[in-house]
Amino acid sequence: MSGRVTMRGLSRWCGKGGSYRTIQRFFNTSVNWCHLQWLLIRHHLLDAEDVVLMSGDHVVVTKAGKTTYGLERFFSSLYGKTVPGLCFLSLSLLSVKRRASYPVLIEQVEKPCAPAMQDQPQQKSGGQRGRPKGSKNRHRREVELSPSLCFIQKQIKRLLKQIGDAFKVAYFIFDGELGHHDAMQMVSQVGLHLISKLRYNSALYFPYDGPYWGRGPRRKYGQKLDDRNMASEYLKATFIDEDIETSIYQMSLWHKKFSDMLNIVVIVKTHLKTSKTAHVVLFSSDLTLGYDQLIDYYRLRFQLEFNFRDAKQYWGLEDFMNVNEQPVYNSANLAMFMVNVSHALIGAMRVQWPAFSVNDLKAWFRGQKYVVETLKLLPVMPDSVFIDQVVSQMAELGRVNHAVNTT
Repeated sequence: MSGRVTMRGLSRWCGKGGSYRTIQRFFNTSVNWCHLQWLLIRHHLLDAEDVVLMSGDHVVVTKAGKTTYGLERFFSSLYGKTVPGLCFLSLSLLSVKRRASYPVLIEQVEKPCAPAMQDQPQQKSGGQRGRPKGSKNRHRREVELSPSLCFIQKQIKRLLKQIGDAFKVAYFIFDGELGHHDAMQMVSQVGLHLISKLRYNSALYFPYDGPYWGRGPRRKYGQKLDDRNMASEYLKATFIDEDIETSIYQMSLWHKKFSDMLNIVVIVKTHLKTSKTAHVVLFSSDLTLGYDQLIDYYRLRFQLEFNFRDAKQYWGLEDFMNVNEQPVYNSANLAMFMVNVSHALIGAMRVQWPAFSVNDLKAWFRGQKYVVETLKLLPVMPDSVFIDQVVSQMAELGRVNHAVNTT
């Protein structure tokens, strides 16, 4: 179909048996989208020998009006500010072999309530600071998860249960939103390792290896990491591309807000002409993970952004006009389901057309639709061979990329 993907638009392209009322009933039906997505991905998109990662991110869909279920103001990175709309958490499986992301679980996020501030420790009367009287020591790994972390953990458990023993998933990848201690403990509680990003100015310390003075606990933190003057023994790789020198360092360091040591990878970029520098700090809870894999896995997380782009641009994530809870949930999941369907169809097409895109895919099926509807007007239906030739020829119209001539 062309145009906006709404219930009215879908009913106009569905043909016999796809009336507007039928489409309405479908969007009000409860569907196990997680199971449906997993079946499609397992049988058509993943290989048994593939390395599979789990990743997640939030996507914000702008909406007008006042009656849409879950409508709130959320921060949108596209607009750089809070906008009225809906927010969804998407958990995807990343294929290291195919360099692609396949969304499996999409759940709507409700904005946290303001009373969450009550969980913070209160100051003493008279403006005194410090630890409240009578408080006891707690194990740093026994954290009290915030509502947002509990929500993410619940969805991770659902996805792991759905996958079962089909694939071994060891890493959960998220952006800098989960670059803190509570998030790492949340992920470790479900048996996964976290890969994320720290703030560029995070205070990191080498383990102390000096002498013990014989009194008190042994010293834990050594010298603080200086990102402008790192020792060459931690340098793993360096290369130059268009006057930009990139140096990659890896080391195991302490962060005072984390209970466990972190596998740190620092990427330093230096402009050779201006001598300006910038750096990124990635980390993982797996101390044995190599720097090249850690960078590659975190870079692969960006494939989720392509899922969101396709879902909004081609499959109606920004178009649906439903306002009730179940239709809104089905609309978002249908858009993500079509992302996986397009992955499966495009993969087969790219054997003959390497540059085959979603625009080409939609033009291909639209051309077939026009041919079939035109042939229905003929008094006598042609034979099937002629129909196949006409369909294959007409389906070429409107496409951006065409087949490569191998003759």
